[in-house]
Amino acid sequence: MAKYLILIYGDEKEWAAATPEERKQKEAAHLAFMAAAGSRVVGGEELMPPDTATTVRRGDADRPAVTDGPFLETKEVLGGFYVLEAADLDEVIALAATLPEVAAAHSGVEIRPLVDHS
Repeated sequence: MAKYLILIYGDEKEWAAATPEERKQKEAAHLAFMAAAGSRVVGGEELMPPDTATTVRRGDADRPAVTDGPFLETKEVLGGFYVLEAADLDEVIALAATLPEVAAAHSGVEIRPLVDHS
């Protein structure tokens, strides 16, 4: 079984503007996704907002430069992720297509295979 990372991107302002009912619906959709995926889900978390991120880059005199905020400033931000074990990409695409962020106009998901170093 290969492992895949599903990155969930979206517009932070749209997520922040969601009503409590919309948040409940989204949470229920994620619970349904995890139930459908079952043991194929080997990890995943919702991330704190981008303003809590810390970026570390090469700085002056071989000292790292540490700045507040995400690596890049973009309209879409990374909001969460899942790590799945699946037979192939088609299986992951079918599961990812059920995530509520796929249906929303301001968000989407990116699937990346993980490198197996074993």
